[in-house]
Amino acid sequence: MFKAEAFSPHEMLAASLIAHAAEGDDGSHDLAHILRVFRNAMRIHAGEGGDGRILAAAVLLHDCVAVEKNSPLRAKASALAAEKASAILAELGWSAADIGAVAHAVTAHSFSAGVTPRTIEAKILQDADRLDAIGMVGVARCFYIGGRMGSGLYDPFDPAASNRPLDDKRYAIDHFQTKLFKLAEGFQTETGRRLAAARDQSLRDFLSAFMDEI
Repeated sequence: MFKAEAFSPHEMLAASLIAHAAEGDDGSHDLAHILRVFRNAMRIHAGEGGDGRILAAAVLLHDCVAVEKNSPLRAKASALAAEKASAILAELGWSAADIGAVAHAVTAHSFSAGVTPRTIEAKILQDADRLDAIGMVGVARCFYIGGRMGSGLYDPFDPAASNRPLDDKRYAIDHFQTKLFKLAEGFQTETGRRLAAARDQSLRDFLSAFMDEI
């Protein structure tokens, strides 16, 4: 059940946008993900500033278009979400400037899109979303998505990819090396970098323990 108060201090905004926040059945990009990113964003916002209303709207709508990780449209997902978010906010009477600010943040949040965030709100959203891809939640999401895509856990004969190319479409554990370990070095804000460092270490500790067990 949706509880607007979970999105304090932007309960009213959340109530008006939550119906659009997530589509499809992807458990790694569901309402729980939106709420985690919102909490990350508010924590970073407290230290970095920016327009809380713009940021909250961008968080709520950043995944409003669902594109599977293995889709050829994946790199366009955030642009498609920004386009849909713009239409939603226009219907609610938002100004063109504010819509543009939300749209930029939504477009720039995606790793796949490769768009550089120019505003503090866009930088915070990108950091907040990437925080959810690392740490223990990131581990859970990695294996969830791997299962969803039909990947194996690891190559039983070369799990560390010492003598084979990394292939995270075939083996979920390869995603640590191909993407997850690279995320912490790309954070945009000082608060985000501090939070990312702890979660990045959790990722590395997990992989070490995982390799010990296999």
